[in-house]
Amino acid sequence: MTVLTLTGLILVIALLGYAMGVARSRSALQAGSVLHSRPQYSGAFVAFLFALPAVCLMLAWVAIDEGIIRSLTIASLPSDVTEGIDRRQAGALIREVFQVISGRTFGEPEPYMRDAAAYYVEAQGWSRTLMYVSCLALGALCAGWGFSRIAPEFRARNKVEAIVSGLLVLASCIAILTTVGIIGALVFESWAFFTLVPVNEFLFGLNWEPQIPIREDQIAGAGAFGAVPVFWGTIFIALISMMVALPIGLFSAIYLAEFASPRVRTIVKPVLEILAGIPTIVYGFFAVLTVAPALRRYGEMVGLDVAANSALAAGGVMGIMIIPFISSLSDDAITAVPRSLRDASLAMGATRAETVSRVLLPAALPGIVGGVLLAVSRAIGETMIVVMAAGLIARLTLNPFEGVTTVTVQIVTLLIGDSSFDNPKTLAAFGLGLVLFISTLGLNVFALNIVKKYRERYD
Repeated sequence: MTVLTLTGLILVIALLGYAMGVARSRSALQAGSVLHSRPQYSGAFVAFLFALPAVCLMLAWVAIDEGIIRSLTIASLPSDVTEGIDRRQAGALIREVFQVISGRTFGEPEPYMRDAAAYYVEAQGWSRTLMYVSCLALGALCAGWGFSRIAPEFRARNKVEAIVSGLLVLASCIAILTTVGIIGALVFESWAFFTLVPVNEFLFGLNWEPQIPIREDQIAGAGAFGAVPVFWGTIFIALISMMVALPIGLFSAIYLAEFASPRVRTIVKPVLEILAGIPTIVYGFFAVLTVAPALRRYGEMVGLDVAANSALAAGGVMGIMIIPFISSLSDDAITAVPRSLRDASLAMGATRAETVSRVLLPAALPGIVGGVLLAVSRAIGETMIVVMAAGLIARLTLNPFEGVTTVTVQIVTLLIGDSSFDNPKTLAAFGLGLVLFISTLGLNVFALNIVKKYRERYD
């Protein structure tokens, strides 16, 4: 039985507890007693008392269960095998145990490894059984206590509201702690990187060649970590994407908000926003298989040398992807302008085009600028399209027909293969990630501040 099965069993029993709590409360109501809370609150109180302790114990069990079983499995091996091993060697032994369990071994495994595999499987089975019994028993005890508390004067509504408030606070704390954890991991690993590579070289160096030997038997260069070509590639592709997305997105928003009939709007707007729901890997395939070959073919027709992976192909497809962001936010900003401004402009003799350009766009400008900046941050953080279509070579170039690389491409490249988190090559990914995080966060904050500062309020 799996954790998912236990979760489903907990939910089913919690629903049963809800029904029992409601029935007990209604029996008191039929006896003529005046209830403080509705019967549904009593049922919810019993259900919460069963589900919450059981789920918390299950999560805690799952968090520590695997580590304990692995430690016991290592301890079950002969002492001459485990003597003096470090953490990495212990991990290698556990992986070998997993291979024996799955049957994917090369040759005949050692007898002690077969015994360790059998011990692991048996210990895991006992652990899961004990987890099931413990979680259900704890939930039953708590639910039984809650069921005994149900009475006409019992303040079930107050208890349920307190539990729900606590769950909401817990959810908020998890979100905050997750953000803090992400920032902490980036800062910690980036600090380790900057102890090996000077900050000035990383931020202002013009040569990016992070390939250095990780093992003694590898042959690689000395490594250079000047990230300016990487940053420029990211900015260059983002600029190309905005040159595609900004006019198309803004003009489509103006058309849908001011010129399209209601029937056309109800058809075109959802179709346009479907672009936001297409997976980015599909855009990547489209860029590699359709856009890039078409650009090379047209370039040969006019005598231009277009690379197989070019900034224009990646930026153009990325611009198509972020059109819905600009279009939707701009449309919302334009339609939010009061109708009285439109009518006043038209009454003064202005045409619809003059009303749009001189009244509506200035009034909706904060929302439009905010949407554009959010789209820029989305373009800077995009991964799959640029991984597939932009290229891997860091160049300082203004030629959109050449391949460039971006921050996200380099992060993916640096973390592929043998990753040892004690050398500059791997740690450079965290330095790039920190710069990317700060850049996108700054753009988002700047966009929100612009919208907040320059928003016009109308009566």
